[in-house]
Amino acid sequence: MSQDSASASGLRRSLTLWNLVIIGIVMIQPIAPMGIYGVVNNAARGHVVTTILIAMVAMLLTAISYGMLARIYPSAGSAYTYVGQELHSGLGFITGWAMLMDYILNPLICIILCSKLTQNILPEIPYWILAIFYAVAFTLLNLRGVKTSARINEVMAGAMSIVVVVFFAYVVRFVIQLHGVGPHFYTRPFYDPQQFQLSLIFHGTSIAVLTYIGFDALSTFSEEVENPRRNILLATVLVCLLVGILSALEVYAAQLVWGGKPFPADQVESAFPLVARQAGGAFLFQLLNFTILVANIGSGMGAQLAVSRLLYGMGRSESIPKGFFAKLHSKKGIPANNVILVGALALGGALCDMLREPFRISYEKGAEMLNFGAFIAFMGVNVAAFVRYFLHAERKTVWNFAWPVLGFSICAYIWWELGTPAKILGAAWLTIGLIYGAWKTSGFRKAISFDVPAE
Repeated sequence: MSQDSASASGLRRSLTLWNLVIIGIVMIQPIAPMGIYGVVNNAARGHVVTTILIAMVAMLLTAISYGMLARIYPSAGSAYTYVGQELHSGLGFITGWAMLMDYILNPLICIILCSKLTQNILPEIPYWILAIFYAVAFTLLNLRGVKTSARINEVMAGAMSIVVVVFFAYVVRFVIQLHGVGPHFYTRPFYDPQQFQLSLIFHGTSIAVLTYIGFDALSTFSEEVENPRRNILLATVLVCLLVGILSALEVYAAQLVWGGKPFPADQVESAFPLVARQAGGAFLFQLLNFTILVANIGSGMGAQLAVSRLLYGMGRSESIPKGFFAKLHSKKGIPANNVILVGALALGGALCDMLREPFRISYEKGAEMLNFGAFIAFMGVNVAAFVRYFLHAERKTVWNFAWPVLGFSICAYIWWELGTPAKILGAAWLTIGLIYGAWKTSGFRKAISFDVPAE
């Protein structure tokens, strides 16, 4: 029976290739690099556009691995499934555990960013009050079952795209008004010999990858896409490519305005609005500030709901205590315990931004810790693709060797360039997972599930 006919009793295959590409861009958002711009700028000494492009290469190769594996597992579509099926269930568990860390950290960094951006509008309100406000708001709205529809997401993405065009127009006007700039002015965002340092570039890239987080979710639409064996792969690659090009243009324009000078430590989350103010004054500052704020409110709510559903799936499969994590609200059918728990964890982490080092969890540290888990998944998927399409293939080709090996190698190098605190905390999280997984599976002799329940 064909895949298309098999779907007759399940989800309808109604999504075309371009439907899927639009969904991917909407999920990642057209303004994806704006929130992390200041962090990456400071880490890479101004070479933000270079880090975005290097990250795009790594994600394109990894996207091929995701797309190719989606052909084999059209209904599963997640890194822990691919690794668990192709390598070992224990490695799949570790991959899922690493992903759980970045799921949990996503709402945390959104609360930090939203609080800092709101202070640009209402500077008299203390950070801790705003952090509590956003954590409680995300939690209460998710408990009420409020979920942004696909159409609203599309409208928001369209509005963000218009804001990007407005920003480009102001940048063009700003550059035209400059006098005496030579060719070096236009190439410096890619390479400034006075500031360029390869280790710092890759450290910046390890944060810039956050721009692309979410592209892998396209594989979860495998049962709703026309010709999934072809379109999942193409859409995943095209989304990474289009997001990469748009993001590179955005940060290139910002660097033409700001140059490579660092942002003050207390304003790094507001870096892109600061660039906008230099290019277009108070109006553009508030427009970009509000746009990034709204985008991260949506991201924070969505991330909290997503991790709550992941915990529910784990509880339902008895990977974690079923009585707490798999319990649904009697009327709304929502995993309320998980929503509240994630909200509390995110609030606690966001309030840690007020502490001194080494106990402070800043937006930068949270983003790096998130990427620690994401890169574990990316490396695992590339290894799974290598095993499936090269080691176990009847016909071995250079291409089936090259793409997963290159993808793994670049991801591994970028992962290694994450900050030391992120690697220490990430390693501690993985250690906890190893201990728990070994106990739960009798030394990884039994499989353990991270499956997320269907919509």
